[in-house]
Amino acid sequence: MTAFEEFGVLPEIGKAVEEMEWMLPTDVQAEAVPLILGGGDVLMAAETGSGKTGAFCLPIIQIVWETIKGLESSGKKTEPSSKPTAGGTWEFSKSDRTSALAVSPEGLVCQAREFKEWHGCRASKGVHSSGKYYYEAKISDEGLCRVGWSTIQASLDLGTDKFGFGFGGTGKKSNNKQFDNYGEAFGKNDVIGCMIDLDSGRIAFSKNGADFGTAFTIPQQLHRSSFFPSVCLKNAELTFNFGSKPMKYLPKGYSTVTEADPSKVQNNEKNITARVMKKVYNAPQAIIIEPSRELAEQTFQQILKFKKYLDEPKIKEVLVIGGVNIKEQMSIIQSGIDIVVGTPGRLEDLINGGYLTLSQCRFFVLDEADGLLKQGYKNFINKLHGQIPKFTSDGKRMQMIVCSATLHDFEVKKMANELMHFPTWVDLKGEDSVPETVHHVVVKVDPQADNCWEKLLGRIPTDGVHYDDNIGPGKRSAESLSEAVKTMKVEYAVRAIKKHNIDRAIIFCRTKVDCDNLEKYFKILGRGLGKDNSYSCVCLHGDRKPQERKSNYESFKQGHVRFLICTDVAARGIDVGGLPFMLNITLPDDKANYVHRIGRVGRADRMGLAISFVSTVPEKVWFHGEWCPSRGRSCRNTNLTDRGGCCIWYNEPQYLADIEDHLNITIDQVNPELEIPKNEFDGKVTYGQKRVNTGSSYKDHVSQMAPAVAELSKLESKAQLSFLKRHYRTPAK
Repeated sequence: MTAFEEFGVLPEIGKAVEEMEWMLPTDVQAEAVPLILGGGDVLMAAETGSGKTGAFCLPIIQIVWETIKGLESSGKKTEPSSKPTAGGTWEFSKSDRTSALAVSPEGLVCQAREFKEWHGCRASKGVHSSGKYYYEAKISDEGLCRVGWSTIQASLDLGTDKFGFGFGGTGKKSNNKQFDNYGEAFGKNDVIGCMIDLDSGRIAFSKNGADFGTAFTIPQQLHRSSFFPSVCLKNAELTFNFGSKPMKYLPKGYSTVTEADPSKVQNNEKNITARVMKKVYNAPQAIIIEPSRELAEQTFQQILKFKKYLDEPKIKEVLVIGGVNIKEQMSIIQSGIDIVVGTPGRLEDLINGGYLTLSQCRFFVLDEADGLLKQGYKNFINKLHGQIPKFTSDGKRMQMIVCSATLHDFEVKKMANELMHFPTWVDLKGEDSVPETVHHVVVKVDPQADNCWEKLLGRIPTDGVHYDDNIGPGKRSAESLSEAVKTMKVEYAVRAIKKHNIDRAIIFCRTKVDCDNLEKYFKILGRGLGKDNSYSCVCLHGDRKPQERKSNYESFKQGHVRFLICTDVAARGIDVGGLPFMLNITLPDDKANYVHRIGRVGRADRMGLAISFVSTVPEKVWFHGEWCPSRGRSCRNTNLTDRGGCCIWYNEPQYLADIEDHLNITIDQVNPELEIPKNEFDGKVTYGQKRVNTGSSYKDHVSQMAPAVAELSKLESKAQLSFLKRHYRTPAK
């Protein structure tokens, strides 16, 4: 038995994990996997590289597989599970309903999240013969709905045949496909009273206590029929009260249906017939949303590895990202899918086009949630959440999982409060923190103290912000010093590479132009091909075509080139094992991204060095927005944004102070000669190697557990001796 199996993971998944050399679960996996398997909503806050992807993928794969297997086995049932019996509670039937309508476990909440089709349900009991009965329906979420009464032979699309009598939110009554004006429209938070008078053959409705009068007269041929509370929904949710708690607007002379004489109550025969839920080919059980293509691809690859030994049935998954032919993705979906991993843009296209439906979605996962919100996808997330039924066909609640290394963002907390159902926090690091396996330092770039830039101007390509300014050697204007900083940062990066023999690193630049310029300069410096070239590099940013981005990432990951130059678009999606170094040419303007950037090293208990080059003077940089006609492409407007331009002055000392304040630390300062200060890292570790093998104070899981195991062994021995002494005393002589 593997360590993962001990907290409920299937042996087949455990075997796949073992092949990946995951001998023991990480802390976040040990806490989150049992919680997700248990059926709850989970918020995961753990440092970058802690195993969050496995923490949510493992249990999701298991539950999806078990659900598919259960559906296949239940499909063999053809006989009723039992005969109708009297008694029981009033609730909406979990079997006499359409496939995309969800019913809560207690049977008093009905929800459908389809936009195009109506979905209906009938209650587990009905009334007949005589009496005046009443129940209430509260509209708990926006959408279209009809409520009322129907006989057992009626269509679940209430009011579209002669056996069903409904009242809709648009202020119309319906029977036998006849829709007539009645009462008034109703919506969210309104309470609709549904009345039936079997003595006089009359059906009526009320809104918040206001009786609209007779809506229907029951036809003579239906007088001997039983009438069941019924509902029909289109992207709506209703909460019902049959009398288990006080009614808000019980009309005089009426009884609640729960008070009906048992002799006048009829059980819904369809309610107790084994019902097979049909699997909808384009309705996945899990939706996993990632903020970038790279991270989506990484999660997708993990799923392929985890499900390797799960057969009969096979789990079907699809990756939906931009830049890939959408017809290929549609073809995969049409063949049937269970898990979807994708980015918001392409997901939205497929859902809006009707190619993907969320009617059977069991898991809604937001990975790197703060990144999704900062990219402006809040409305998209809310929209999707609103479309997903909150209860599955077997009455289980939809599970929402939110995770990120920077989960404590205000907007993330706010979203969690609004959308999640009593989530459990798996909070291992508290507020944002730097992984213990990362040694991060700052190099001050001061053009007033170091004149090296005067000889470098013109040799190192820059972003062109100062092309029209009067700059040059000997000048000390703000513009000249700004241009000097751009040149010096590249020079310092080259110094760092030489000083520390950096043969593999990620280099972060602020803009796409900066990335392209650094790539050009490295190509000028480099000699030879591939790894033999000391400055071999590739770029990864939004203007590169998807196929090129993928190819470049793979080239770096496989070690064919030494350096990956990228913007923050890649900060959350890169996972390269044993990566030793990371260089920040410019600090990110978002302090949370600092954690993500330096988190690219120091993963899987390996040591990493992160060096940030921080200017001591303001630097003028590009800042394109909606006001820029070309959104940055070949833009030459170097005016400041408050003057209609596309530039700002970048104050790195302030960003550094914000980062230190955010992390509650002081980052080590390094001189321009890149002499790393001696501390616990130096002399004890080799960057890129596992820390556990370096003789440092790090303890792996086994070492951490050893004292507790020893103590338990002593206690067990003590308990056994106590038992023996108590029950097997030596007889007195």
